[in-house]
Amino acid sequence: MDAGVLYVSIPYRTCGHLCCCGCGHEVITPLSPAQWAITYDGENVSLTPSVGNWALPCWSHYWIHDGRVRWSRRYSAAEIVQNRDRDRRLLAASTKEHRPRTLTRLRRHLQSWRR
Repeated sequence: MDAGVLYVSIPYRTCGHLCCCGCGHEVITPLSPAQWAITYDGENVSLTPSVGNWALPCWSHYWIHDGRVRWSRRYSAAEIVQNRDRDRRLLAASTKEHRPRTLTRLRRHLQSWRR
């Protein structure tokens, strides 16, 4: 990856970039209603919500808005735990809502078995 570039894969519903602090770590942001979303205005890209790299040593926290990096405040360890817990709950609720019904899963299984 090149610094300063946000890579977007629609088929894989994900974005990737090098951490904006310059540490060189790759940052992957899954695109979904419960995670991140991108907007493109014909010229610039925005990624929402903010990117909190709390699994990286740098703990950087920033927004990518209109093609620019906007730095956010540093979170405390307690705030990071709260944020991760909230994100897990939102993702679990979103996944549960979009889980295929039993008959749909069975139909898909049988169709894949025939191939």
